[in-house]
Amino acid sequence: MIIKSNKIIPASEITDPLIFKNRRQIIKAMAGSLLIGSGISSVFANDKIDWIKLPKANVLTNSLPVTPAEIVKNYTNYYEFTFNKTDTTSLAQNLRTDPWSVEISGEVETPGVYYLEDILSHQSLQEYIYRFRCVEAWSMVVPWIGFPLSALLKTVKPLSSARFVQFTSIYSPQVMPNQRDNAMLDWPYQEGLRIDEAMHPLTILAVGMYGETMPKQNGAPLRLVVPWKYGFKSIKAIVKIELLKKPPVTTWNKFAPNDYGFYSNVNPTVAHPRWSQNSERQLGGSFFTPRRQTELFNGYAHQVASLYNDMDLRHFF
Repeated sequence: MIIKSNKIIPASEITDPLIFKNRRQIIKAMAGSLLIGSGISSVFANDKIDWIKLPKANVLTNSLPVTPAEIVKNYTNYYEFTFNKTDTTSLAQNLRTDPWSVEISGEVETPGVYYLEDILSHQSLQEYIYRFRCVEAWSMVVPWIGFPLSALLKTVKPLSSARFVQFTSIYSPQVMPNQRDNAMLDWPYQEGLRIDEAMHPLTILAVGMYGETMPKQNGAPLRLVVPWKYGFKSIKAIVKIELLKKPPVTTWNKFAPNDYGFYSNVNPTVAHPRWSQNSERQLGGSFFTPRRQTELFNGYAHQVASLYNDMDLRHFF
């Protein structure tokens, strides 16, 4: 689904032209190498994903350039492995992502455990070029490959009693040092959304980025992306999705409820207790690149503000 707004710009103007000119060749190469063993190779193979025939990329970036891939792949918060952003890349390679399954339960008609390749065989993948804003006040622009979360939830037929969605990451202490040591947070990592947020067309499940399968350090093989919320809401390596009647417990909100609200929508007017959220450092720029003014809802207010008409935006939620 393409979300049209006055901020949509031609993808060819901001993304590496090779990604757009050689899409068919890239995908064929990926099917033969990069995606093998990831649990999604069969979906990418045989032109199942044909970049030439795909709908036009959903480009909502306010004319910002795509962040270089090497930065995004090597600057990640993945606290299960380490508190050091750069070391995550090497540590995450020990995580096994094939086979992979997702348990869907709770307030749905057809709960069950679904293999990732079966999930993807029923989805139409698309490129989504979104801004990504971290609560630490840095930002990037990422071309994700994925599909709307709503498309998956509809297949399991949510009950009318479903009001919230809880997501749970993998628990693998044998390869995740901070899980093994019970460091800082309660594991496994959990996040949540209201059902209307989860069903919004901007909310996606991503399986790739930059024309490639998702790197392990960025949340392979399946991660959530909610572009109008701070990045910690976009949970990585999802193994469980549960639809609930009541708000779920989320990891950061449990750890520091005054610092990390359940909603955590990007809001430049409400400071984190230890720093301002008024501006952001754009990754990929030079030392002299000025900080960018942060936008309410990360610039997606036109699409999502109506979800919060009854809420006071003066609070950090």
